[in-house]
Amino acid sequence: MMNEWRGWRDAAEDALYGPDGFYTRPGGPGPAGHFRTSVHVSAHYATAVATLLRRVDTALGHPAELALIDVGAGRGELLTGVLGALPAAVRTRLRPYAVERAARPPGLDPLIAWRAELPAPGSLTGLLFANEWLDNVPVEVVEADADGVPRRVLVRADGTERLGGPVDGADAAWLARWWLALAPGAGPSPSPGLRAEVGRPRDAAWARAVRTLRAGLAVTADYAHDRADRPPFGTLTGFRDGREVRPVPDGGCDLTAHVALDACAGPAAERLTQRQALHALGVDGRRPPLALATTDPIGYVRALGAAGAAAELTDPAGLGGFGWLLEPVGEACTGLLTA
Repeated sequence: MMNEWRGWRDAAEDALYGPDGFYTRPGGPGPAGHFRTSVHVSAHYATAVATLLRRVDTALGHPAELALIDVGAGRGELLTGVLGALPAAVRTRLRPYAVERAARPPGLDPLIAWRAELPAPGSLTGLLFANEWLDNVPVEVVEADADGVPRRVLVRADGTERLGGPVDGADAAWLARWWLALAPGAGPSPSPGLRAEVGRPRDAAWARAVRTLRAGLAVTADYAHDRADRPPFGTLTGFRDGREVRPVPDGGCDLTAHVALDACAGPAAERLTQRQALHALGVDGRRPPLALATTDPIGYVRALGAAGAAAELTDPAGLGGFGWLLEPVGEACTGLLTA
């Protein structure tokens, strides 16, 4: 496939999720082997999700079966952390699902159901949580040519690019609504070289994820941008072994792009920064009182380390600047973080 020209959406789909894809390759280290998400930074994150799950449980009246669906579950790290943070009264009613296209990792808690696809629409009640999932849903990349005409970017497996045909149809309509600088035929012609990622597949993926719930709350957390502040040259990039690298769709690196969360949002959606969301869930990066160093030196060092991890999760210039999109399904779970 090295010499085949394809759009970035098809190329990234194979590179990430094909038989020898970055995420699906047997025996691979999983995402944690190449980059750190909030899940890997600190146990505070799983504890916060457990707190949110308990709020959902209370809002729903403590149903006999409470679902927790982790979409893009990696190697099950988040679910494992949440299960460890829950009291027995909740855990005994919990039905945890990991939705992940990679194979089930060994040693995972047998309580966790491992699935390659989302459960059926309207089949579960509880919390659906997707941490840094949508940025890995492949999308088309477009670029304005020398005449300002937005065209699809074609790519080979070695990362070589060229421009294809003009953007039209549903992709053009999406750009016209959500990425104005590259909207075909809207106002002045785009400047040559401007790029965008067409987020339609992410909008559809998120809408389908939300429909999994019969009642409850769906949350996605990711690095994002808004319509008024789209990056002029797009955000497509790669990651390998903890370093940002050139995006090459050969299966050897992660391929990711920031998410237009405003385009994904449904009419009842609520949006927060991760800093706001985690503060509402009790994650606080404040240093412990210095007096503790005298009365309990070991406890002070432990508390200081925990505060540092919490500060990293809530840093507005880093992970704390991520976007959280909350979609209540039914009225019971509206405003759980904003009321």
